[in-house]
Amino acid sequence: MLVKEFYSDCLRFEELVLAHYMYHLLEERKISLDDDLDDIDFEQVDHQKVKELIQSNVLGIHKVRIFSLKMSENDFYFIFALTKQEAIQFYKKTFHHTPLNCHEYSLDFQLDRGKDTISFRDMRKEFESFPAIAGWYKRGR
Repeated sequence: MLVKEFYSDCLRFEELVLAHYMYHLLEERKISLDDDLDDIDFEQVDHQKVKELIQSNVLGIHKVRIFSLKMSENDFYFIFALTKQEAIQFYKKTFHHTPLNCHEYSLDFQLDRGKDTISFRDMRKEFESFPAIAGWYKRGR
């Protein structure tokens, strides 16, 4: 696999640490996008610099997750949020009560929407700010 493919995947899947490691190596010109990933010598990494890059989040990665919050026995809301706590707080603010539970789902989970199938990862691209309600599901429907 080439560095450019791996780096692209790190950004796509919001792998904060790996993306910043790759960014550092590219910025220092210790690797190029056309290098083979297997040939990278990670001993070249200045871990202190990478730590600073991550703390300042120079790549602007904010991993938005998807959570299922149970409203009643059969009703669930899916909420995009950075953390479980943020999803619960948003739910409380929106519906004025505490959810019965809250579980994280994979962004790659696919669901039917109309006649099409869409993943939460692709659905997330439709939103500009977070937290946000992705949808509602009624069990047994």
